[in-house]
Amino acid sequence: MTTNQIFNGSYFYRDEGITKWPSVDQGPNPFTIDIKKATLENNNYRTTIWTGKNLQLTVMSIPPQTDIGLEVHHDHDQFLRVEDGQGLVTMGNRRDNLYYQQYAFDDTAVFVPAGTWHNIINTGNKPLKVYSIYAPPQHEHGTIHATKEIAELEENHPNLPKQPRIVHYYPYR
Repeated sequence: MTTNQIFNGSYFYRDEGITKWPSVDQGPNPFTIDIKKATLENNNYRTTIWTGKNLQLTVMSIPPQTDIGLEVHHDHDQFLRVEDGQGLVTMGNRRDNLYYQQYAFDDTAVFVPAGTWHNIINTGNKPLKVYSIYAPPQHEHGTIHATKEIAELEENHPNLPKQPRIVHYYPYR
């Protein structure tokens, strides 16, 4: 099979120079993806790529001079990787005690233990491209948040209708 052939319509595939995304979260089905390419090409604040019973993959694009948002996950760990951009990672045992601060750049891995308050602030002048693995999953299967404001609205008002799911096609790089 050449790189221009379609493997399966539900998988990330290449066809005639275009990278096509799956229309929905691919979990819990077996799945393969070029995670670097998916992260760099994502323009949504958050897109879930794969959600299983015990694990979830999301890709994020954080605009310059904004942040992911200070948060804590009491019952699960989180792994983040910066693929492109620069930011400041902050963590601590309380929201008012973020004693850990470390700058992050391309290829930086960030490990967040359960129960730790954390945030990543984009200190650069271009979007911060990050992927995140949650164990267990944090977001509803199929979640796509175009902006941080939409994400916060859905999280603070869980009974509101969800934003429509959008499929994006990005130029092959």
